[in-house]
Amino acid sequence: MWMDWDDPDELRKLADALEEPMKETVFKSARGPVRGTAEEIVGRLGSPEMGGSYFTMSDENNYCIWMLLKKCHERGWIYKGEDVMPWCPRCGTALSEHEIVTEGYKELTHLSLYVEFPLRNREGSLLIWTTTPWTLTSNVAVAVHPDLTYVKVRFNDKVYYVAKGALQRVFPKGGYEILEELKGRDMEGWSYEGPYDHLEAPKKAGAPEAHRVILWKEVVETEGTGLVHIAPGCGREDLQLGREYGLPIIAPLDEMGVFLKGFGWLSGMHVYDTAEPIAEDLKKRGLLFRSEWYTHRYPVCWRCGSELVFRLVEEWFIRMGEKLNKPFEELTPEEKERNLRYQIMESAMQVRWIPEFGLARELDWLRNMEDWMISKKRYWGLALPIWECPKCGWFTVIGSKEELREKAVEGWEIFEGHSPHRPYIDAVKIRCERCGALASRIPDVGNPWLDAGIVAFSTLQYRHNREYWRRWFPADFITECFIGQFRNWFYAMLAMSTILERTTPFKVCLGHGLVLDEQGREMHKSWGNVIWFDEAVERMGADVMRWIYCRTKPEDDVRFGYGIAEEVKRRFFIPLLNLHNFFSIYANLDKWTPDQRAERLSLLDRWILSRLNRLVKVVTQALDDYDAYTASREIERFVDELSKWYVRRSRRRFWKSEADEDKRAAYSTLYTCLKTLLLLLAPFTPFITEALYQRLVRRAEPDAPE
Repeated sequence: MWMDWDDPDELRKLADALEEPMKETVFKSARGPVRGTAEEIVGRLGSPEMGGSYFTMSDENNYCIWMLLKKCHERGWIYKGEDVMPWCPRCGTALSEHEIVTEGYKELTHLSLYVEFPLRNREGSLLIWTTTPWTLTSNVAVAVHPDLTYVKVRFNDKVYYVAKGALQRVFPKGGYEILEELKGRDMEGWSYEGPYDHLEAPKKAGAPEAHRVILWKEVVETEGTGLVHIAPGCGREDLQLGREYGLPIIAPLDEMGVFLKGFGWLSGMHVYDTAEPIAEDLKKRGLLFRSEWYTHRYPVCWRCGSELVFRLVEEWFIRMGEKLNKPFEELTPEEKERNLRYQIMESAMQVRWIPEFGLARELDWLRNMEDWMISKKRYWGLALPIWECPKCGWFTVIGSKEELREKAVEGWEIFEGHSPHRPYIDAVKIRCERCGALASRIPDVGNPWLDAGIVAFSTLQYRHNREYWRRWFPADFITECFIGQFRNWFYAMLAMSTILERTTPFKVCLGHGLVLDEQGREMHKSWGNVIWFDEAVERMGADVMRWIYCRTKPEDDVRFGYGIAEEVKRRFFIPLLNLHNFFSIYANLDKWTPDQRAERLSLLDRWILSRLNRLVKVVTQALDDYDAYTASREIERFVDELSKWYVRRSRRRFWKSEADEDKRAAYSTLYTCLKTLLLLLAPFTPFITEALYQRLVRRAEPDAPE
């Protein structure tokens, strides 16, 4: 996002004017005066007439998303669904699958519990393991794999059932006696007592009556006990199993992660504070087999870093379609037409991905992703243009400001003149087309990747000037860190372009690795290894930073730090400066100028000029191919050759006192190499090359381009 306003004071004035947002005022921009209310002007920030790129909060960005969601609704892809979603208690909102995959996980250590579930009408207990003790309050079933071998064992005068493959992990010191072996399917339907059946909420939901062993082929014996406790209100897979088996659903937490009423002594406690009290409670009641601290990858909020919980919520989704169990090449046109995921895959195949594995990653994500959750439980942001009837549940999606004005039956005068955000947009009511009641806008705001994904349309006048849009669409090139963007920005842009135009919004996509510290660790403020941009620019220089990035293959992580910067300076920048200084000192002493050209060049001159011509060809081809790594590597190699081979073996030619043909040839050759080298380097290291160009080329050739 950028603006070309020359005077920051004007932007400060605009900020102050928002104290009275409906007051008419005039501001100066680089393209002339801008008139309107402060709120109107903020809504137009980023538009071409304001001299900018784009702002996600602009009216145009919002209305473009309205248009897209309307098209989804017309195709039956928008729906409200109940699902267990990753939830941040601190932010009070759900996170979509896109927001937590890969970089949304951290290595964390939690208290894990081995818990006894006493069997009804038979000897012994089921032994389960969990890293989320709070979910035990909502247990309704235990899952086993139908084909795994389970064992009935005696240990310390008690009888337990565990997977045979888990015995060593569950009883690391041995001391158990195997009494019986059986398959998981033999245990189906066994009834047991849950650890919190005495609480009001589980009782009311019917959990005690539902407790039984069910079959699930996803159960493994490589972790835990081989018996998985199922809480449909606390996990997505659990919810799917619960629906398949008709199990009750218990959702214990409110939006802030606090236990609801009906959970006894736990009610009012925050989920983060419950693990050890639950372990102590189970121990007192003789149900805790043992506890241990367990380190594993666990999802966290990408905004605030808080640990996520899984919570049953109602959210709005864009339907991706079925996951058809067949190769893409075997899909029929009808199957593609019904399933958005396969249409997006077609668009992804139109892109050149750098590195090449980018396509495989994108297709894998699209092939396996769930429906796209587009709603957020937050107050301010993209106001989702969904109006829902409170009486009969009917809903519609509004596609434009004009459509809303046409359908509004109440509140338009409150909204008019404002940007499409809360609170003003919520004043508008429309008539339910099914029962005639007043329908209101849902309180949810949009997923932020809707804002980012629409850029190929909202910034190019798609709604108003298709000819202008076609001139610039699709983009030639985009780049971002591939670790998460295959599932976020790359995906969002592909999805939204496919929905609107059934094509890709970009031709080439370069995904790059992470920036790590010099030891290869991620940078974290708490670890003290973060290097801030402003500090790095001051200490190492922007050009050194740029060269570090260019000299790393895009698929590799960048190791970044002051030690590496010093090495880059020593290996490349100091030799480059030494070459310039060497030439400048002797050329000034001899008052050499570019017009003093030699008639004959030595074999050494011709060799280095041939290397220079090769360099120009290789660098040009590499940059045309978006390959900065190869280009920078070849430039570095040439500087090394120029310094260690050409100049070292030509020094006596510069040192001698007579200004003969051979000396002029040396000056002319070295000047040609340095000038060409600076031109090649300008896209990589613009600051040092500009300084050297002014000192070297502009002084020698006053008529050269500035």
